[in-house]
Amino acid sequence: MSSSNEEKMSKKAAKKRAAKLEKLSRKQEREEATSSSSLPLPLPLPFPLEEDESFSSNYGDVTPKSGRSSWREAVEGKELTDVSNLVEEIVGSEVSIRGRVHNHRLVAKTLFVILREIGTSMLKFVKQLSRESVVERIGLVSLPKKPLTATSQQAGVSLLKYMSQKMYCLSRSLLNLPLVVEDAARSEADIEKSLKVGKPAARVLQDTRLNNRFLDIRTPANQAIFRIQCQVQIAFREFLLSKGFLEIHTPKLMAGSSEGGSAVFRLDYKGQPACLAQSPQLHKQMAICGDMRRVFEVGPVFRAEDSFTHRHLCEFVGLDVEMEIRMHYSEVCMIDCGLSVNHISSVLIILPCFVQIMDLLGELFSFIFTKIEERCPKELESVRKQYPFQSLKFLPQTLRLTFAEGIQMLKEAGEEVDPLGDLNTESERKLGQLVLEKYKTEFYMLHRYPSAVRPFYTMPCEDDSNYSNSFDVFVRGEEIMSGAQRIHDPELLEKRARECGIDVKTISTYIDAFRYGAPPHGGFGVGLERVVMLLCALNNIRKTSLFPRDSQRLAP
Repeated sequence: MSSSNEEKMSKKAAKKRAAKLEKLSRKQEREEATSSSSLPLPLPLPFPLEEDESFSSNYGDVTPKSGRSSWREAVEGKELTDVSNLVEEIVGSEVSIRGRVHNHRLVAKTLFVILREIGTSMLKFVKQLSRESVVERIGLVSLPKKPLTATSQQAGVSLLKYMSQKMYCLSRSLLNLPLVVEDAARSEADIEKSLKVGKPAARVLQDTRLNNRFLDIRTPANQAIFRIQCQVQIAFREFLLSKGFLEIHTPKLMAGSSEGGSAVFRLDYKGQPACLAQSPQLHKQMAICGDMRRVFEVGPVFRAEDSFTHRHLCEFVGLDVEMEIRMHYSEVCMIDCGLSVNHISSVLIILPCFVQIMDLLGELFSFIFTKIEERCPKELESVRKQYPFQSLKFLPQTLRLTFAEGIQMLKEAGEEVDPLGDLNTESERKLGQLVLEKYKTEFYMLHRYPSAVRPFYTMPCEDDSNYSNSFDVFVRGEEIMSGAQRIHDPELLEKRARECGIDVKTISTYIDAFRYGAPPHGGFGVGLERVVMLLCALNNIRKTSLFPRDSQRLAP
């Protein structure tokens, strides 16, 4: 065959290929225009399923054994690009995007694939790849001919340069998944809707989720929940540091229990009986005795809870605060104001500023709630999409009721409650409804709790020892934190410990700390997971614990 004929056939083949690619492009445009799905943008592969060998270096598996030099050459000098950064300013640039295979569908011999970018929803990839495989795609950024309307990425940019695209699989997932992320991300409303139309969608149960938590946390809602949780910690620290508090870290191995009672994990410590800390309570008080004045901690807390409920865990993250107060928990606590020190006749005079302890607490959580709304709008929306909820209602000045006032509200509503006992879950919820109706808030405090239901170190009320200088805080009808003024007199402290069944020998170093001069002080503690659960109106605390530990679960 003459070279002229070969050239003609080569041009004819190139023209035929170009026409085929144009046809693929038109099919994609029709798909974009007619799709009513909310799935991310589908993108065509850079090749049909019956592949030409000349493209083999542009795709394939990357394994430690293969090395895949073509992939290494393709990514050389390129930074991974986030899908949110695909904007018109970088049209014409070659970019690399990494993600997981989320879904794919076959239309004739053209393969459309949906890629979910790690951490967010996205687009694209390959029929022979199993869902959840990690892939990387490289290509030129170009504008679509028509605006994208049914995608999660509305920047109007997609990877459409067919001939120069490359894609590689960095890690293949097993074909049989224990759960499908798309199913795990489905809202209850969507499941109910599917049942009504006779096409029931899969519902992923809680145990399946928790047994395969590494897959479950890939859903958009779970990604958002733990970003919100992170921001709660940041706001907590931010506020307290601005008030002159010092962050500390207390030991989690103790000789005796810190709260009393049986809810403690006991262990052998080099031949000595020991337990995991039920709270940082004793050591943060000792820090106050050491003149640290205002301290806080973010750290693990261990409770041997037998209760298997929607709000109890055996391990959670505690947000704890302790501070020096003037005389009484309802008066004032010290905050940073630039302390003035004056030496006169060898006497140290400290001139502090003061703020009411419960006012400080109210300001702290109003700050946290406000910052979450400001800083996490996308995350809150992602949670709402799967677990619909309304924003928390709270007052600029946090509502404060005595325990007796709360009991009276319940009695007037026909509820039978023990005036010197604790509130059960049903009573808490009922009181939350009554408070919301009367005061228009879902965030409030009850104080002057009965002494019988508080820890041994809680200061009794001077006017009635049946009650104590303590308080609980409630969100959406559930308790999220407890706080109190502490006993700083060693004799009274020792007496109360014995009354609560605590072996005083196991906490002797704690009590001794008060024998060398201890200022009046108080504080509070709250579970991070419970705060996020109630802030987002979730129905189970396991949704806000990364790898939950409860009375029935020790893995994964």
